[in-house]
Order: sequence, then structure tokens, then C-alpha cells
Amino acid sequence: MNTDTPVRPVPVANDNQPVNNVAPSNANPTAQAPLDTLKIARDVLTTEAEAINTVGRRVGEEFTQACQLLLNCTGRVVVCGVGKSGHIANKIAATLASTGTPAFFVHPTEASHGDFGMIRQEDVIIAISYSGESDELKAILPLLKHRANPIIALTGRLQSSLALSAAVTIDVSVDVEACPLGLAPTSSTTATLAIGDALAIAVLQLRGFNESDFALTHPGGALGRRLLLRVSDIMVTDDEIPLSSPETSLKTALCEMSAGKLGFLIIINSNGKLRGVFSDGDLRRALDRDININTARMADLMTPGGETISPGQLAVDALTLMEKQKIYALPVVQSDGTVCGALNMHSLLKAGVV
Repeated sequence: MNTDTPVRPVPVANDNQPVNNVAPSNANPTAQAPLDTLKIARDVLTTEAEAINTVGRRVGEEFTQACQLLLNCTGRVVVCGVGKSGHIANKIAATLASTGTPAFFVHPTEASHGDFGMIRQEDVIIAISYSGESDELKAILPLLKHRANPIIALTGRLQSSLALSAAVTIDVSVDVEACPLGLAPTSSTTATLAIGDALAIAVLQLRGFNESDFALTHPGGALGRRLLLRVSDIMVTDDEIPLSSPETSLKTALCEMSAGKLGFLIIINSNGKLRGVFSDGDLRRALDRDININTARMADLMTPGGETISPGQLAVDALTLMEKQKIYALPVVQSDGTVCGALNMHSLLKAGVV
């Protein structure tokens, strides 16, 4: 934000007070009381919280108008600002984009040197300047008005150049900055950021934006993986599937199980249909029977049928099934019973589902 934010009075020097509050050269620096940093932190947080509450109580019909402009935008939302306002603008653009409103940040200076070509006539502009008189922003206002781009102004001065150029103006003025000098934008930037969040969340709800929509804008996040990742995306296929026939001996099956690296075997008949599974639990039960590993067959040792999952199901469904049945691996079976893949708990861990 610009430095024309609310400023606290600067102490005036008098006969008994040094100019700029500089201590006399003969003062003992060790005699000064130590700063109470916890009190400072609480004072800053309280001041900024009060600023947000003040802006919240003041917000009115102009907020609803701004939401309608954003909701009805057929292009994208372009968020602009300079300095600290630019950082806030960047965050607001990112929040809008992640909650279903296509948005991006354009620096006004760069817009004057070619980036204005990124802005289309159907775009809505959110312009941020506490003073409303930022030179860089004022330079592109005539171009935006010429293109008839609707402007939503977030400013602390309702009679500023920015406010008078805007279709909708939201007042983000604050009584005092948290900075003791009244110079560094603090309360004002926090209040502006909060208004940006409020706009994004209001439009999110107007759109009916839900968890599935959120996952599509966050495919790399935990929620995205849980809601988008399918079994077919992480299962092993073809030669990596640990397959065996009902006639396979236990000795051969143990070699095949080790080679498969999934901790179990899928027993299929001659046409690839599932017959059963052979897991380490089945192995322990077989050894308890004191069987001959050379002659015992999978048909006699496997668990017939067993739990399965289809390739089109969500990977999180596989996790839920494994946890419910207390198993660690699953055959992946098509609707006709043909085995097409396999996965285990490690597959889900590696994919970030767990």
C-alpha cells in the first residue's frame, strides 16, 4: 500500500524533549526498560482485528454489487495493485482462481509496458490502492474505461481517482495502522486482504462450488488426490500383476509371490477370471497344517473369491475397503470378473492417498 495510510501524530520537540525522541548522549542505555514483545504482538493483532471488524460493519450493498460483477464475468478477473497492495492483489487473485473464479494478477507498471494485452474486454478488474492515487494504477485507468472493463475498487478514499473511475467501490479505510509510526501498511493491508477473501468465498457459494470442484483446482493436494485419483491410475498391470493358477504348487507360488512384490497372489482360471487370492495369512494357515510345499496346490490353499475393486473406483475407496476388511492388497477386477490389475497399501501410500 502507499504511504498515505492513516498516520499517527509525530511528537513535537520542546525544551524538555529531544527532537525525534532521540535520547541524550549521556543517557544510560541500560536504564531503558526492555521491550515487551508479547504485548507488542497482542497489540498488533488486536489493532488489526479491530480494523477488520470496522470494515466488516461498514460493508454494504456495494459488496453485493461486486459479487454480482464477479459471478457474471464471462472473461477473467484481473487484480491490480502496486507495492504492498500488489502483494495483497496477488493473494486475492490466487484465492479467486482456486475457488472457481478464473483470475490472475497484473502489475500496473507492466501493464503500461505491454502486459495490458493480457486484459480482454470481457474481464472484470479489481484495482487496489489505499490512497486511490497510485500513479502506476492511474495511468491505466483511462485505458480500462475506454475498453469498458468494469472496475471494482478497494480503496480507503472514496473521492479518489480510483474510486471515481470504478463501477463499484468498497471502502477499506482503517482508523489506525498497527505500525507505531503510522507509516507501514499493516491494518489496512489486512483489512483489504480480508475483503478479498470475503469476495472469493461469497462468489464460491453463489457458484455452488463444492469439494469436487475444489479438487479439480487442487489436483496435487491431499483432497485432490482423494477425490480424483482412480484405482486405474495406481494399479499394477500386465506382467506386473502377481498371477498364479489353481494348479500351482506352494513352492512355486512362494517364488511368484516374492517376485510380485505385492505380498499376495491372485489365482485365476484359464480365461483370466478370478478364482481366489493367496496371502501371507493363507501361507501361515497352510504351514500350521504341516503340508508338503512341493505337492500342495493353490486350489486347496487359497481364499476363494475374496475382496475386489474395479479400476474405475476411487483410490480412496480401495483404502476404505482395505481398512474395513483388515487386508493390505486387492485384485482389480473388471465387471465380467477378469483380473486387470492389482494394488496394495504401499501403492496407496506412494500415491499419497493415505
